[in-house]
Amino acid sequence: MSEHTELSRRSLLMKLGIVLNGVVAALVAIPIFGYLLSPLRRNNAGGSDAWISLGPVTEFPVGQTRLATYHNPFRRPWDGQTADIPCWVRRIGDEQFQVFAVNCAHLGCPVRWFSQSGLFMCPCHGGVYYADGSRASGPPERGLFEYRHKVEGDQLMIKAGQLPTLATQAELRGHPGRTSCAS
Repeated sequence: MSEHTELSRRSLLMKLGIVLNGVVAALVAIPIFGYLLSPLRRNNAGGSDAWISLGPVTEFPVGQTRLATYHNPFRRPWDGQTADIPCWVRRIGDEQFQVFAVNCAHLGCPVRWFSQSGLFMCPCHGGVYYADGSRASGPPERGLFEYRHKVEGDQLMIKAGQLPTLATQAELRGHPGRTSCAS
């Protein structure tokens, strides 16, 4: 055999190393490209502008705070029950509502409503909130996050598909009537 057609052990291992490095690079690159291209794949039909019903306004008596749930507009078939997101609904007047995220503004633990004391309390680190969602005591530096909401017909609707954050809180404060925040 001639030298040109014979494959040495060194060149075989070099080619094998190049192929294996290429496979590893492809496996690392797939999730990165998926993340970078995800805004192009996102379906905006039920996207961030999704108004979802929490139910008829008659389910929320005036002067009471009740737990409600809605279905995440970005759910996938494998999400199961985790696609059902709870929130607290406080009915102040005939068409005046406040809809709070169930999570504490400190570290996200679910807060509970205690009607006897009129307070939301976080079991994790002792955060306490007044009935209007403002901070009462404990480690949270701010009040509960609120969802944008409106009454449409006899249904209480919330703007779901976006997490309530400080940016959405500033947006809520910018609207004089939080109850009728239209898109």
